[in-house]
Amino acid sequence: MNDAHLHMIVNHFPIIGTIFGLGILISGMILRNNSVKNTAYVLFIVAAVFAAFSMGTGEGAEELVEDMPTIGKQIIHEHEEMAEKLAIVLYVLGAISLGGLFLNYIKHAKAKLVSYAAILIAVVGVFLAKETGTSGGEIRHTEIRPNTTQAIGEEKNADQSLESTEEKD
Repeated sequence: MNDAHLHMIVNHFPIIGTIFGLGILISGMILRNNSVKNTAYVLFIVAAVFAAFSMGTGEGAEELVEDMPTIGKQIIHEHEEMAEKLAIVLYVLGAISLGGLFLNYIKHAKAKLVSYAAILIAVVGVFLAKETGTSGGEIRHTEIRPNTTQAIGEEKNADQSLESTEEKD
């Protein structure tokens, strides 16, 4: 198993965990249920941990795919920049979630304020997660790139060049 494979395994949880965590935290706020809020906090913490794993495997994955036809360094660089922003937001959200868990445990009056802060940061996180996931998907899924017809044409040309090279061998 190489870094590209590991990256593909771990990179989905920061996105999905943040989305689910936000929904669960909002539900916990509406229901005024600390157990539900704590569930969201744990999801945010796990999402932050997986963000660290994703960042750790991203560089190795980049090295393996950056020179493949139709990929290029620019699209990977855009994904990397967006992923770094998301990781920072998720690290902050994870830290706030640790605080939220602690404040809920001791039944502190500021626990509600921390919940609102976590919601705001999670909303930013969900937006960045969507952007990061889309830019990551565009690396290998040319059909979702903004200039789809051009990318598909380039991919077909690259495939035809590869086939003609193989036929000559």
